[in-house]
Amino acid sequence: MDITAEELLAQPDLESILTYHVVPGEVLAGDLEDGQTVETVNGEELTFDLSGDPMVNDAAITMTDIDASNGVIHAIDTVLVPSDFELQE
Repeated sequence: MDITAEELLAQPDLESILTYHVVPGEVLAGDLEDGQTVETVNGEELTFDLSGDPMVNDAAITMTDIDASNGVIHAIDTVLVPSDFELQE
């Protein structure tokens, strides 16, 4: 699902979308395996495809292992949307 920043910020369930991008603990790129699933903070799963260019669900992983004060960031090229998400207009 393509969603603009404006549409995303206007969503009443923004917290669900944001917590879909967070996993508990520290997961480094080297810790992941092709086909591995990881549970997110909101309870849904992310699936990693490392068979070619690294992907998580339908998003390309563009940068990995970026240190942050509260964890590790992996940059992706699109917003991940939970399976039960419905765009509110």
